[in-house]
Amino acid sequence: MPDTTRTRLPRLEPAAAKVPAIIALFWALKLLTTGMGEAISDFMGQTSIPAAALIGVGGFVVAMRMQLNAREYRAPVYWFAVMMVAVCGTMVADGIKDGAGLSYAVTTPFFALCVAGVFWAWHRSEGTLSIHSITTRRRERYYWTAVLATFALGTAAGDLTAMNLHLGYFGSAILFAALMAVPALLWWRGLLNPIAAFWIAYVLTRPLGASFADGFSKSNDGGLGLGDGPISAILLIVFVALVAYAAKARIDIQAPGEHAGPTLHHHLADLELEGHRARAAARS
Repeated sequence: MPDTTRTRLPRLEPAAAKVPAIIALFWALKLLTTGMGEAISDFMGQTSIPAAALIGVGGFVVAMRMQLNAREYRAPVYWFAVMMVAVCGTMVADGIKDGAGLSYAVTTPFFALCVAGVFWAWHRSEGTLSIHSITTRRRERYYWTAVLATFALGTAAGDLTAMNLHLGYFGSAILFAALMAVPALLWWRGLLNPIAAFWIAYVLTRPLGASFADGFSKSNDGGLGLGDGPISAILLIVFVALVAYAAKARIDIQAPGEHAGPTLHHHLADLELEGHRARAAARS
């Protein structure tokens, strides 16, 4: 019989990078999703915990299916996924803290270890943590696992500084804004790897945005007490408007040259690995 294993192909990989270009619009939307995730999660939790869990988990599953099934970056699909990760990540952090009766001093380092573990496994598997390389399904799964872990870490860290360290919500926001400026400055001066600078800033946007949202919505710890519902609605309106602009203007799509090399190399490696596995299965 002729050997047909060489013609077997893996599942279709994404046709282009599945994350947006890192421009000012990216950071604006990221900060909006962090504040929204905090406010929406708290608002739903105060209304009905079972309904909140159903919407949060169900929305997360739907959003992930939509994003993973897309073969290229689409602003509405991608940012809907980020929004649901923000909501779900907040619920995970709060659920572990409240359900297990643990303090933020315990959950914050726990989630930090989770983030470190995801990054270690991702780099060990793919050799890079660059978002310009999110052009395969495996890398995309690592990416979204890391995003979920960073949202959980940011939720715990923001509440730790605001409540346990008594900085208040706006004090915490100022602290994380200052911390976020450090990797940006180091990267600008050429003293920090751009991949490391990106992920440090990415992690810090979560407590920064959430602290601002809590500062306006909550009445404790120096908050203005405007309510989670109104703040959720305002942030959602601005978020939808910016996503609509991104989808129409298409200014946040990565240029093909940014990822063509890693994609070709990875596809060739996958084809070779698939062939080895198929031939091994045929011999057995």
